[in-house]
Amino acid sequence: MEETLQSHFHNWFGVLFFIALYSLVLLFIPFYKKMDTKPRGTYIAFVIAFAIEMHGIPFSMNIIAWIIGKNLPEGVLWGHTLFSSIGFLGMYINIGLAIIALVLILNGWYNIYKKYWSKESGKGELVTTGVYRFIRHPQYTGLLLLSLGMLIEWATLPMLIMFPIMVFMYTRLAKREEKDMIKEFGISYTQYMGRTKMFIPFII
Repeated sequence: MEETLQSHFHNWFGVLFFIALYSLVLLFIPFYKKMDTKPRGTYIAFVIAFAIEMHGIPFSMNIIAWIIGKNLPEGVLWGHTLFSSIGFLGMYINIGLAIIALVLILNGWYNIYKKYWSKESGKGELVTTGVYRFIRHPQYTGLLLLSLGMLIEWATLPMLIMFPIMVFMYTRLAKREEKDMIKEFGISYTQYMGRTKMFIPFII
């Protein structure tokens, strides 16, 4: 068992691979203003924390073990978060959330690319099709689901601190963007807001 857990660490190729893999989704999210860089940077920092502590070194465990004088058990700020109660189910939850997140991000990008960004040729329009029928910010929802999945699989102290900050930053960013959309589309967008939730269908 101990050998299996230790095999996670000092795999620096794995660190770089997961950082690159999870960062690729940013190519499909339309960050188009300077104010978008802080939420994006926070997400990248979250991914780096996940990759390093899962495949590089158990940084959180080492720091806390040094402070309290003993090692933390598996699943407490290092290792598979839910391992002691449900085994590797946390890993499968992460995979499931990642699949949902990719569907949201890619479907959102496709609809934005085909309709809203076509305004450069004089044909841009308010996007309410595809996943936008159900939520107004599917790509931000997808990004947060990716992050939640990582947290469920391998929660560490930096990730626990950064996740609520990231939720706050993307919520604020979404609200700022909606002010721009109201200026651009007027009552059409306010009506769209009235019938479509921001992040989770039928809830919020």
